[in-house]
Amino acid sequence: MSERLYYANFSNDSSVGRDMKDWQQELKQVIKHPDALFDYLQLDKKYLDAAIAATALFELRAPIGFLDRIEKGNINDPLLKQIMPIGLEQKKVSGFSIDPLNEKKYNPLPGVLHKYKTRILLTLTGSCPINCRYCFRRHFAYNENQLGQKHIEAVKNYLLSKPDVNEVIFSGGEPLLANNDLLKKWLDELGELKQIKRFRIHTRMPIVIPSRIDDEFINVLKSAPKKVTMVVHCNHPNEIDENIAEMFLDLHAAGILVLNQSVLLKDVNDNAKTLVALSEKLFESNAMPYYLHLLDPVAGTAHFNVEKLDVQNIYRELQANLPGFLLPKLVRELSGEESKTIIL
Repeated sequence: MSERLYYANFSNDSSVGRDMKDWQQELKQVIKHPDALFDYLQLDKKYLDAAIAATALFELRAPIGFLDRIEKGNINDPLLKQIMPIGLEQKKVSGFSIDPLNEKKYNPLPGVLHKYKTRILLTLTGSCPINCRYCFRRHFAYNENQLGQKHIEAVKNYLLSKPDVNEVIFSGGEPLLANNDLLKKWLDELGELKQIKRFRIHTRMPIVIPSRIDDEFINVLKSAPKKVTMVVHCNHPNEIDENIAEMFLDLHAAGILVLNQSVLLKDVNDNAKTLVALSEKLFESNAMPYYLHLLDPVAGTAHFNVEKLDVQNIYRELQANLPGFLLPKLVRELSGEESKTIIL
């Protein structure tokens, strides 16, 4: 089996720390070929050719730790569906494009996205430890939009020219592929600006590789000059195992607010029972439901789309079964709008 595993290696990325720790070792244990994925999860090989063809458009990346939460042999496992390439990704669907949010228009500097008046988003890295098949930036030009320490002054000058901006969001890619020293440098430098009130880190890493949230990282957040909120990305309650729950509790104990955003995905979480269970499980671990996103119409993702009437019915059932503080806001993002659009 070991000869058939194809591992992603992030160690050549300048944003990744060289002092290999447990989470960095886990980064290397990433299956990136469908043949290895099918062997590891004991899947029916009749789907293999389509999976291989789909990776020509968007490569497969799946960490072993995430795969171990998937039921072996179950082609319909909701976690598997999020990461398995399938033939439908190659189908052209009207209304689905490579840049539906027109992000290129809001990209004034390399690594900077400025869509909304009071906040900017920085793409610290162009890689992810996992490639979710519904990714809304699967076609994004990361090679032109990665930020390193040498770009800090340019970003600070841009912020000074935009005094209405009071919040910086670190995203990507995966911002937590950056090492702790680089993250601290960005937080400290941008935190010197009086106009900046807070930071946000939008990340899939705590769900995929929870060991990334180690004591050193937590201390970086605690020592930041402005308050830091972490927004994690979890779509299904099966993603939250004991390690994830303990990681959330560690962040809570350190005084870090943790919010969760999900994407509503057909055949993954498009029913109220699953979403109620997700909200309850998050709350048990001191993470709060934040957003439930409608799918961004990105080319290659149409098979995840949930029809409007089904969305309305699911959300009404959610409202009936959750208290208001556990009800995520149902939103979609539309290019040119001043904020996310709240649905219903």
